[in-house]
Amino acid sequence: MQASSGSAGLLSNLAVVDALLGKKDKAIAEAKRTIEMLPISQDAVGGPAVLKNLAVVYTWTDEPHLAFETLRYITKVPSGVYYGDLKLDPYWDPLRKDPRFEQLLTELAPGD
Repeated sequence: MQASSGSAGLLSNLAVVDALLGKKDKAIAEAKRTIEMLPISQDAVGGPAVLKNLAVVYTWTDEPHLAFETLRYITKVPSGVYYGDLKLDPYWDPLRKDPRFEQLLTELAPGD
């Protein structure tokens, strides 16, 4: 299983690179493949990591609806995406002007 986890992680990172390079279809296909290779039900640490990368791919390939759909899920699982990740990580920059981003930040903000 470790080899599968490593392969999924590498392909997931490649998908992000392809998204940043503007290779939309290839990036989305690779990111979706990693979800099949390493579902959260199989790996509670690696699964959320590849799902986060799917959200990043959607973000950078101009698929904000799919990015927010994925983020809504991944913010609710252990080892997922947390408030600080969303607030500070430049991966989410393309989403920052969308009102759904502020709404999600507000929902995740730590309480007093």
